[in-house]
Amino acid sequence: MSRLACLLAALVLAGSAGRAAAQAVEVSPLAAPDAFTTPGRATGLPASLWRGASLKTAQTVLPLLAAKPLSPAAAALARRVLATGAQGPQGAGEDVAIAGARASALLAQGDPTAAAAILAHEPGVDRAPELARAAAESALLTGDNTRACQVADNLSIGRDEVYWLRLRTFCQAIGGKTSEARLTFTLAQSQARDPVFGRLMGAKLAGSGDPGAASLRNGLDYALSRDLGLDLSAAKAAPEVAAALSSGDPNALILDPAGAPVDLAPLAQSLASGEPVRDAAVQALLDAAAGAEPKARARAQAAALLAWALAAPLSPETRALIAGLATPAGKAPVGRSLALDIAADQKAMGEAALLALWTCAESGPAGPAIGDRVRIVRALHAVGLDADARNFALEGLLGLK
Repeated sequence: MSRLACLLAALVLAGSAGRAAAQAVEVSPLAAPDAFTTPGRATGLPASLWRGASLKTAQTVLPLLAAKPLSPAAAALARRVLATGAQGPQGAGEDVAIAGARASALLAQGDPTAAAAILAHEPGVDRAPELARAAAESALLTGDNTRACQVADNLSIGRDEVYWLRLRTFCQAIGGKTSEARLTFTLAQSQARDPVFGRLMGAKLAGSGDPGAASLRNGLDYALSRDLGLDLSAAKAAPEVAAALSSGDPNALILDPAGAPVDLAPLAQSLASGEPVRDAAVQALLDAAAGAEPKARARAQAAALLAWALAAPLSPETRALIAGLATPAGKAPVGRSLALDIAADQKAMGEAALLALWTCAESGPAGPAIGDRVRIVRALHAVGLDADARNFALEGLLGLK
Protein backbone atom coordinates (compact mmCIF):
# COMPACT_ATOMS: atom_id res chain seq x y z
CA MET A 1 0.00 0.00 0.00
CA SER A 2 1.36 3.44 -0.96
CA ARG A 3 2.08 6.10 1.62
CA LEU A 4 -0.89 8.17 0.38
CA ALA A 5 -3.24 5.21 0.62
CA CYS A 6 -2.09 4.53 4.19
CA LEU A 7 -2.73 8.15 5.11
CA LEU A 8 -6.24 8.10 3.64
CA ALA A 9 -7.05 4.87 5.46
CA ALA A 10 -5.89 6.38 8.75
CA LEU A 11 -8.09 9.43 8.22
CA VAL A 12 -11.12 7.25 7.48
CA LEU A 13 -10.55 5.19 10.63
CA ALA A 14 -10.09 8.33 12.72
CA GLY A 15 -13.31 9.80 11.36
CA SER A 16 -15.19 6.59 12.11
CA ALA A 17 -13.84 6.53 15.65
CA GLY A 18 -14.81 10.16 16.17
CA ARG A 19 -18.37 9.53 14.96
CA ALA A 20 -18.63 6.49 17.20
CA ALA A 21 -17.43 8.48 20.21
CA ALA A 22 -19.89 11.27 19.43
CA GLN A 23 -22.72 8.77 19.15
CA ALA A 24 -21.70 7.23 22.47
CA VAL A 25 -22.09 10.56 24.33
CA GLU A 26 -25.40 10.66 26.13
CA VAL A 27 -27.14 14.00 26.35
CA SER A 28 -28.98 14.51 29.63
CA PRO A 29 -31.99 16.83 29.35
CA LEU A 30 -31.91 19.90 31.57
CA ALA A 31 -34.41 19.90 34.41
CA ALA A 32 -37.24 22.38 33.95
CA PRO A 33 -37.10 25.53 36.11
CA ASP A 34 -39.15 25.36 39.29
CA ALA A 35 -40.03 27.52 42.29
CA PHE A 36 -36.47 27.31 43.68
CA THR A 37 -34.45 27.82 40.50
CA THR A 38 -34.40 31.62 40.38
CA PRO A 39 -31.81 33.08 42.77
CA GLY A 40 -32.67 35.92 45.10
CA ARG A 41 -28.98 36.73 45.57
CA ALA A 42 -25.60 35.04 45.70
CA THR A 43 -25.33 32.86 48.80
CA GLY A 44 -22.33 30.63 48.13
CA LEU A 45 -24.44 27.48 48.45
CA PRO A 46 -24.22 24.77 45.75
CA ALA A 47 -26.67 23.97 42.96
CA SER A 48 -27.19 20.61 44.66
CA LEU A 49 -28.68 22.29 47.76
CA TRP A 50 -32.08 20.60 47.51
CA ARG A 51 -30.88 17.22 46.26
CA GLY A 52 -32.63 14.52 48.27
CA ALA A 53 -34.97 16.98 49.99
CA SER A 54 -38.64 16.23 50.49
CA LEU A 55 -41.19 18.48 48.79
CA LYS A 56 -43.65 17.66 51.56
CA THR A 57 -41.21 18.93 54.16
CA ALA A 58 -40.75 22.15 52.17
CA GLN A 59 -44.54 22.55 51.85
CA THR A 60 -44.83 22.19 55.63
CA VAL A 61 -41.93 24.38 56.70
CA LEU A 62 -42.13 27.37 54.34
CA PRO A 63 -45.53 28.59 55.61
CA LEU A 64 -44.18 28.36 59.16
CA LEU A 65 -41.23 30.54 58.21
CA ALA A 66 -43.63 33.07 56.72
CA ALA A 67 -45.69 33.23 59.92
CA LYS A 68 -43.34 32.58 62.86
CA PRO A 69 -40.54 34.72 64.32
CA LEU A 70 -37.15 33.01 64.49
CA SER A 71 -33.98 33.52 66.48
CA PRO A 72 -31.26 35.54 64.69
CA ALA A 73 -29.24 32.43 63.76
CA ALA A 74 -32.31 30.64 62.43
CA ALA A 75 -33.49 33.68 60.46
CA ALA A 76 -30.04 33.99 58.86
CA LEU A 77 -30.13 30.31 57.87
CA ALA A 78 -33.64 30.71 56.41
CA ARG A 79 -32.61 33.74 54.36
CA ARG A 80 -29.52 31.98 53.06
CA VAL A 81 -31.09 28.73 51.90
CA LEU A 82 -34.27 30.32 50.54
CA ALA A 83 -32.41 32.97 48.53
CA THR A 84 -30.27 30.31 46.82
CA GLY A 85 -31.05 29.54 43.21
CA ALA A 86 -30.97 25.75 42.87
CA GLN A 87 -33.14 23.00 41.40
CA GLY A 88 -35.83 22.34 44.01
CA PRO A 89 -37.03 19.11 45.58
CA GLN A 90 -38.53 16.59 43.18
CA GLY A 91 -42.04 17.70 42.21
CA ALA A 92 -41.49 21.38 43.03
CA GLY A 93 -42.24 22.35 39.43
CA GLU A 94 -45.80 21.06 39.81
CA ASP A 95 -46.63 23.13 42.92
CA VAL A 96 -47.73 26.61 41.86
CA ALA A 97 -48.08 27.84 45.44
CA ILE A 98 -44.61 27.04 46.73
CA ALA A 99 -42.90 29.95 44.96
CA GLY A 100 -45.17 32.31 46.85
CA ALA A 101 -44.43 30.47 50.10
CA ARG A 102 -40.69 30.80 49.44
CA ALA A 103 -40.98 34.53 48.77
CA SER A 104 -43.31 35.10 51.73
CA ALA A 105 -40.85 33.37 54.03
CA LEU A 106 -38.03 35.58 52.75
CA LEU A 107 -40.20 38.64 53.33
CA ALA A 108 -41.09 37.60 56.87
CA GLN A 109 -37.47 36.79 57.74
CA GLY A 110 -36.17 40.12 56.48
CA ASP A 111 -34.99 39.80 52.88
CA PRO A 112 -37.49 41.69 50.68
CA THR A 113 -34.85 42.29 48.00
CA ALA A 114 -34.34 38.56 47.44
CA ALA A 115 -38.10 37.99 47.43
CA ALA A 116 -38.59 40.70 44.82
CA ALA A 117 -35.81 39.30 42.63
CA ILE A 118 -37.36 35.83 42.71
CA LEU A 119 -40.91 36.96 41.98
CA ALA A 120 -39.85 39.31 39.18
CA HIS A 121 -39.03 36.19 37.14
CA GLU A 122 -41.80 33.92 38.38
CA PRO A 123 -44.38 32.96 35.70
CA GLY A 124 -48.07 32.91 36.52
CA VAL A 125 -48.06 35.76 39.03
CA ASP A 126 -51.13 37.23 37.34
CA ARG A 127 -53.08 34.01 37.92
CA ALA A 128 -52.28 33.41 41.58
CA PRO A 129 -53.46 36.05 44.09
CA GLU A 130 -51.21 34.84 46.94
CA LEU A 131 -48.16 34.78 44.66
CA ALA A 132 -49.14 38.20 43.31
CA ARG A 133 -49.52 39.60 46.82
CA ALA A 134 -46.02 38.45 47.74
CA ALA A 135 -44.74 40.09 44.55
CA ALA A 136 -46.56 43.35 45.29
CA GLU A 137 -45.46 43.47 48.94
CA SER A 138 -41.82 42.77 48.11
CA ALA A 139 -41.90 45.54 45.49
CA LEU A 140 -43.47 48.02 47.92
CA LEU A 141 -40.94 47.18 50.61
CA THR A 142 -38.05 47.83 48.22
CA GLY A 143 -39.54 51.14 47.08
CA ASP A 144 -40.62 49.90 43.64
CA ASN A 145 -44.19 51.23 43.60
CA THR A 146 -44.32 50.98 39.80
CA ARG A 147 -43.72 47.23 39.90
CA ALA A 148 -46.33 46.77 42.66
CA CYS A 149 -48.92 48.66 40.62
CA GLN A 150 -48.10 46.58 37.54
CA VAL A 151 -48.75 43.43 39.54
CA ALA A 152 -52.12 44.82 40.67
CA ASP A 153 -53.09 45.86 37.12
CA ASN A 154 -52.12 42.51 35.58
CA LEU A 155 -53.91 40.32 38.12
CA SER A 156 -56.62 38.30 36.42
CA ILE A 157 -58.02 36.37 39.42
CA GLY A 158 -59.11 37.71 42.80
CA ARG A 159 -58.98 41.37 41.78
CA ASP A 160 -61.93 42.25 44.03
CA GLU A 161 -60.27 41.05 47.24
CA VAL A 162 -59.81 43.92 49.68
CA TYR A 163 -56.00 43.96 49.54
CA TRP A 164 -56.08 44.59 45.80
CA LEU A 165 -58.75 47.25 46.13
CA ARG A 166 -56.56 49.07 48.65
CA LEU A 167 -53.46 48.71 46.51
CA ARG A 168 -55.31 49.97 43.42
CA THR A 169 -56.53 52.93 45.47
CA PHE A 170 -52.91 53.74 46.32
CA CYS A 171 -51.75 53.29 42.72
CA GLN A 172 -54.53 55.49 41.36
CA ALA A 173 -53.81 58.15 43.97
CA ILE A 174 -50.06 58.35 43.30
CA GLY A 175 -50.83 58.26 39.56
CA GLY A 176 -52.95 61.39 39.80
CA LYS A 177 -56.26 59.59 39.17
CA THR A 178 -57.94 61.08 42.22
CA SER A 179 -61.57 60.55 41.16
CA GLU A 180 -60.97 56.87 40.37
CA ALA A 181 -59.04 56.48 43.60
CA ARG A 182 -61.96 57.84 45.63
CA LEU A 183 -64.37 55.35 44.06
CA THR A 184 -62.00 52.40 44.67
CA PHE A 185 -61.35 53.62 48.22
CA THR A 186 -65.09 53.69 48.98
CA LEU A 187 -65.47 50.16 47.62
CA ALA A 188 -62.53 48.89 49.69
CA GLN A 189 -63.84 50.44 52.92
CA SER A 190 -67.36 49.14 52.32
CA GLN A 191 -66.00 45.61 51.88
CA ALA A 192 -63.76 45.66 54.99
CA ARG A 193 -63.43 48.87 56.94
CA ASP A 194 -59.87 49.57 58.09
CA PRO A 195 -59.51 52.67 60.31
CA VAL A 196 -55.76 52.93 59.81
CA PHE A 197 -55.88 52.65 56.02
CA GLY A 198 -58.91 54.95 56.01
CA ARG A 199 -57.07 57.63 57.99
CA LEU A 200 -53.94 57.52 55.83
CA MET A 201 -55.63 57.22 52.46
CA GLY A 202 -58.25 59.79 53.42
CA ALA A 203 -55.50 62.33 54.02
CA LYS A 204 -53.79 61.35 50.76
CA LEU A 205 -56.98 61.84 48.74
CA ALA A 206 -57.87 65.08 50.50
CA GLY A 207 -54.43 66.49 49.88
CA SER A 208 -54.50 68.20 53.24
CA GLY A 209 -55.18 67.58 56.91
CA ASP A 210 -53.40 65.57 59.54
CA PRO A 211 -52.91 61.91 58.52
CA GLY A 212 -51.83 60.97 62.04
CA ALA A 213 -49.09 58.49 62.85
CA ALA A 214 -47.37 56.29 60.32
CA SER A 215 -48.33 52.63 60.06
CA LEU A 216 -45.88 49.84 59.22
CA ARG A 217 -48.10 46.75 59.35
CA ASN A 218 -47.17 45.70 55.81
CA GLY A 219 -45.67 46.94 52.57
CA LEU A 220 -48.74 48.89 51.53
CA ASP A 221 -48.93 50.78 54.83
CA TYR A 222 -45.19 51.44 54.57
CA ALA A 223 -45.45 52.81 51.03
CA LEU A 224 -48.46 54.99 51.89
CA SER A 225 -46.89 56.34 55.09
CA ARG A 226 -43.66 57.10 53.25
CA ASP A 227 -45.56 58.83 50.44
CA LEU A 228 -47.24 61.04 53.05
CA GLY A 229 -43.87 61.98 54.50
CA LEU A 230 -44.66 60.59 57.95
CA ASP A 231 -42.14 59.79 60.69
CA LEU A 232 -41.52 56.09 60.15
CA SER A 233 -39.23 55.75 63.17
CA ALA A 234 -42.14 56.29 65.56
CA ALA A 235 -44.21 53.34 64.31
CA LYS A 236 -44.00 49.72 65.36
CA ALA A 237 -42.85 47.79 62.30
CA ALA A 238 -43.71 44.27 61.21
CA PRO A 239 -40.51 42.19 60.75
CA GLU A 240 -40.51 42.47 56.97
CA VAL A 241 -41.00 46.24 57.17
CA ALA A 242 -38.29 46.58 59.81
CA ALA A 243 -35.89 44.89 57.40
CA ALA A 244 -36.83 47.36 54.66
CA LEU A 245 -36.14 50.26 57.04
CA SER A 246 -32.77 48.87 58.13
CA SER A 247 -29.78 50.70 56.73
CA GLY A 248 -27.53 47.68 57.15
CA ASP A 249 -27.30 44.39 55.30
CA PRO A 250 -30.37 42.35 56.30
CA ASN A 251 -28.40 39.19 55.63
CA ALA A 252 -25.56 40.01 57.99
CA LEU A 253 -25.64 38.29 61.35
CA ILE A 254 -23.60 39.81 64.14
CA LEU A 255 -23.24 37.79 67.31
CA ASP A 256 -20.81 39.40 69.76
CA PRO A 257 -18.73 36.72 71.54
CA ALA A 258 -17.99 39.27 74.28
CA GLY A 259 -21.52 38.67 75.57
CA ALA A 260 -20.74 35.08 76.59
CA PRO A 261 -20.24 34.17 80.25
CA VAL A 262 -16.61 34.57 81.36
CA ASP A 263 -16.02 30.84 81.73
CA LEU A 264 -17.23 30.25 78.17
CA ALA A 265 -15.34 33.16 76.58
CA PRO A 266 -12.55 31.04 74.99
CA LEU A 267 -15.08 28.83 73.21
CA ALA A 268 -17.14 31.84 72.12
CA GLN A 269 -14.07 33.51 70.62
CA SER A 270 -13.12 30.28 68.86
CA LEU A 271 -16.59 29.94 67.32
CA ALA A 272 -16.65 33.57 66.19
CA SER A 273 -13.21 33.37 64.56
CA GLY A 274 -13.90 30.11 62.71
CA GLU A 275 -11.19 28.16 64.49
CA PRO A 276 -11.68 24.39 64.63
CA VAL A 277 -13.09 23.00 67.87
CA ARG A 278 -10.75 20.35 69.21
CA ASP A 279 -11.07 17.50 71.67
CA ALA A 280 -9.07 19.48 74.23
CA ALA A 281 -11.65 22.28 74.25
CA VAL A 282 -14.46 19.83 74.95
CA GLN A 283 -12.37 18.13 77.65
CA ALA A 284 -11.64 21.49 79.31
CA LEU A 285 -15.35 22.27 79.54
CA LEU A 286 -16.06 18.82 80.97
CA ASP A 287 -13.33 19.32 83.57
CA ALA A 288 -14.80 22.71 84.49
CA ALA A 289 -18.24 21.17 84.89
CA ALA A 290 -17.05 18.46 87.22
CA GLY A 291 -16.31 20.68 90.20
CA ALA A 292 -18.63 23.61 89.62
CA GLU A 293 -21.72 24.64 91.56
CA PRO A 294 -25.01 23.41 90.00
CA LYS A 295 -25.77 26.42 87.78
CA ALA A 296 -22.23 26.71 86.43
CA ARG A 297 -22.09 22.93 85.97
CA ALA A 298 -25.25 22.91 83.86
CA ARG A 299 -23.88 25.79 81.77
CA ALA A 300 -20.53 24.09 81.20
CA GLN A 301 -22.24 20.83 80.24
CA ALA A 302 -24.43 22.61 77.68
CA ALA A 303 -21.37 24.39 76.28
CA ALA A 304 -19.47 21.10 76.09
CA LEU A 305 -22.29 19.58 74.03
CA LEU A 306 -22.37 22.54 71.65
CA ALA A 307 -18.59 22.29 71.24
CA TRP A 308 -18.81 18.52 70.73
CA ALA A 309 -21.30 19.01 67.87
CA LEU A 310 -18.62 20.97 65.98
CA ALA A 311 -15.55 19.03 67.08
CA ALA A 312 -13.47 16.52 65.20
CA PRO A 313 -13.97 12.87 66.25
CA LEU A 314 -13.51 12.62 69.99
CA SER A 315 -11.40 10.18 71.90
CA PRO A 316 -13.23 7.24 73.51
CA GLU A 317 -12.59 8.75 76.94
CA THR A 318 -14.18 12.08 76.01
CA ARG A 319 -17.14 10.32 74.38
CA ALA A 320 -17.72 8.43 77.61
CA LEU A 321 -17.83 11.69 79.57
CA ILE A 322 -20.21 13.25 77.02
CA ALA A 323 -22.51 10.24 77.35
CA GLY A 324 -22.75 10.80 81.08
CA LEU A 325 -23.96 14.41 80.92
CA ALA A 326 -27.35 15.19 82.42
CA THR A 327 -28.43 17.92 79.94
CA PRO A 328 -32.07 17.16 79.05
CA ALA A 329 -33.26 16.20 75.59
CA GLY A 330 -34.85 18.82 73.35
CA LYS A 331 -38.52 19.43 72.66
CA ALA A 332 -38.68 18.40 69.00
CA PRO A 333 -40.59 15.18 68.23
CA VAL A 334 -38.44 12.06 68.08
CA GLY A 335 -39.34 11.41 64.45
CA ARG A 336 -38.16 14.82 63.32
CA SER A 337 -34.95 14.52 65.33
CA LEU A 338 -34.23 11.16 63.71
CA ALA A 339 -35.01 12.60 60.27
CA LEU A 340 -32.52 15.41 60.97
CA ASP A 341 -29.86 12.90 61.98
CA ILE A 342 -30.45 10.88 58.80
CA ALA A 343 -30.33 14.00 56.60
CA ALA A 344 -26.99 14.85 58.22
CA ASP A 345 -25.62 11.35 57.65
CA GLN A 346 -26.74 11.44 53.99
CA LYS A 347 -25.29 14.94 53.45
CA ALA A 348 -28.73 16.24 52.40
CA MET A 349 -27.99 19.93 52.91
CA GLY A 350 -31.38 21.46 52.09
CA GLU A 351 -33.34 18.79 53.91
CA ALA A 352 -31.24 19.24 57.05
CA ALA A 353 -31.76 23.02 56.90
CA LEU A 354 -35.54 22.67 56.52
CA LEU A 355 -35.84 20.19 59.39
CA ALA A 356 -33.72 22.44 61.61
CA LEU A 357 -35.85 25.46 60.71
CA TRP A 358 -39.02 23.49 61.44
CA THR A 359 -37.90 23.02 65.03
CA CYS A 360 -36.73 26.65 65.21
CA ALA A 361 -40.13 27.92 64.01
CA GLU A 362 -41.81 26.04 66.83
CA SER A 363 -39.27 27.37 69.36
CA GLY A 364 -39.86 31.10 68.87
CA PRO A 365 -37.41 34.02 68.80
CA ALA A 366 -35.42 32.70 71.75
CA GLY A 367 -34.33 29.74 69.65
CA PRO A 368 -34.42 26.00 70.28
CA ALA A 369 -33.69 24.30 73.58
CA ILE A 370 -30.10 23.15 74.12
CA GLY A 371 -30.91 19.53 73.34
CA ASP A 372 -32.44 20.49 69.97
CA ARG A 373 -29.76 23.10 69.31
CA VAL A 374 -26.94 20.58 69.74
CA ARG A 375 -28.59 18.27 67.20
CA ILE A 376 -29.07 21.17 64.77
CA VAL A 377 -25.44 22.27 65.13
CA ARG A 378 -24.22 18.74 64.49
CA ALA A 379 -26.47 18.31 61.43
CA LEU A 380 -25.59 21.65 59.83
CA HIS A 381 -21.89 21.03 60.42
CA ALA A 382 -22.15 17.56 58.90
CA VAL A 383 -23.82 18.74 55.66
CA GLY A 384 -21.38 21.59 55.04
CA LEU A 385 -23.32 24.52 56.50
CA ASP A 386 -20.49 25.17 58.92
CA ALA A 387 -20.92 28.95 59.23
CA ASP A 388 -24.58 28.46 60.13
CA ALA A 389 -23.70 25.69 62.58
CA ARG A 390 -21.27 28.05 64.33
CA ASN A 391 -23.93 30.77 64.44
CA PHE A 392 -26.30 28.40 66.21
CA ALA A 393 -23.60 27.28 68.64
CA LEU A 394 -22.52 30.84 69.46
CA GLU A 395 -26.12 32.00 69.83
CA GLY A 396 -26.65 29.13 72.25
CA LEU A 397 -23.57 30.08 74.27
CA LEU A 398 -24.72 33.69 74.51
CA GLY A 399 -28.02 32.46 75.91
CA LEU A 400 -26.44 30.45 78.73
CA LYS A 401 -26.62 32.19 82.09
